[in-house]
Amino acid sequence: MQVITSKDNELVKEIKKLKEKKYRDAYGKYIIEGIKLVGEAIQEKADIECVIICEDCMKEEILDKKLMYEVAKLNCVYVTSKVFQTITDVSNPQGILAVIKRPEKTCKINYNEDIIIVLDGIQDPGNLGTILRTVDSANLKQIVVSNETADAFNSKVVRSTMGAIFRVNIVKSNDLINDLANMKKHGFNVVVTSLNTNDSVYDIDYMKKVIVIGNEANGVSKEIQEIADNKVKIPMLGKTESLNASVAAGIMIYEYVRAKLGK
Repeated sequence: MQVITSKDNELVKEIKKLKEKKYRDAYGKYIIEGIKLVGEAIQEKADIECVIICEDCMKEEILDKKLMYEVAKLNCVYVTSKVFQTITDVSNPQGILAVIKRPEKTCKINYNEDIIIVLDGIQDPGNLGTILRTVDSANLKQIVVSNETADAFNSKVVRSTMGAIFRVNIVKSNDLINDLANMKKHGFNVVVTSLNTNDSVYDIDYMKKVIVIGNEANGVSKEIQEIADNKVKIPMLGKTESLNASVAAGIMIYEYVRAKLGK
C-alpha cells in the first residue's frame, strides 16, 4: 500500500484548492467527508473521482468493513495523518473523504413537480444544507437557487445535507425574475412570506406552487414580492417576529406534505 507522505504532492494540493469556490467551479468537483457521506455517495452512484483514506484509520480499523469493501472498488489514495490534517475541513475527522465530480450544469427546471422551492439569496451554508435535506425528505427532486445564494457545494452545505446533495438537482438561476415568470406560464403560482398580509401559510393550497424563501436578513426581494400571487405569513403566538429561513422553509414544505398525505 503506497502512502502519500508529503503535503506538496500534486493531488493533495489539488484537493486543498477545492476548498475554494473558484476552483470547485473551474474543476467541476467538490469534496465530501466522513463515513456516512462517502457511503451515501457510493449508494447513490455519485461520480467519485477518488477516495482519500488516512492510514491511521486502516491501522485502527475505524472504517466499517462493508464500506471498505465498496471503497476498494474505487480509486483509493492513502495518506499519512499529517497530510490528511491539511486537507480535512472538520475538527475531528473520521479519516476518509472523497472527491466528487459535479453533475453537468443544468438550467432546466422540471415543471412536473407539485411544488418548486426557490431560494432568493440564502447566505448561511447551514440553512442551505438544511433546506436541501428538507426538500429531499419531501421527495422533491430539485431546488432553484439565485446567483446570490451560497454555493451548494461548499463543504459545510454538503455536510448538512446528510446525503441530499446526491439526490436533489440544484438549478442555478441567472435571472430569477425571468425564471419565475416562466414558472407562472407553466401554471404555477408564486408564494412568498411577508409580514404585510393577513393570510396564513395554513390558508392556501400547496399544489402547483413556487415557494420562495428569502435572504436571512432582508427576506424575499421587493421585485419578487411584486410579482407574487400569494403573500403569506407564519402565525406566531410569542413575541418573536420571524423564524430562521430553514425553519420557515420546513413549515411550508411540510404543509405540502400534509396535503399530499391527506389525498
